[in-house]
Amino acid sequence: MLILARRPGERVVIGEDILVTVMEVSASTVRLGIEAPRGVSIFREEIWLAVKEENRAAAQAQADALPSAPIDEVRAEVAAPAGEPPTRNEPSEDEDSAPAEPAI
Repeated sequence: MLILARRPGERVVIGEDILVTVMEVSASTVRLGIEAPRGVSIFREEIWLAVKEENRAAAQAQADALPSAPIDEVRAEVAAPAGEPPTRNEPSEDEDSAPAEPAI
């Protein structure tokens, strides 16, 4: 592990395209600014560990513990806005099936 001392405004370069800037130091807190390419993921360690654990748990889940809804039903629920029933391609009973006349 490399240990550095930096003051506010000073920077550390990682590789060729990651720049870490010490933004502020107050009591026992250090605020850092990180500049990196869009493709580089940056997480706080506790978030990264939680995601890693969730992924591990999902990979070990038993198939019978997963929901068993038909795929079409799941897709309809995902596509419908909250609180609204899924839309269908067929007209409902109260809709007129004749095409509307164009406005002049």
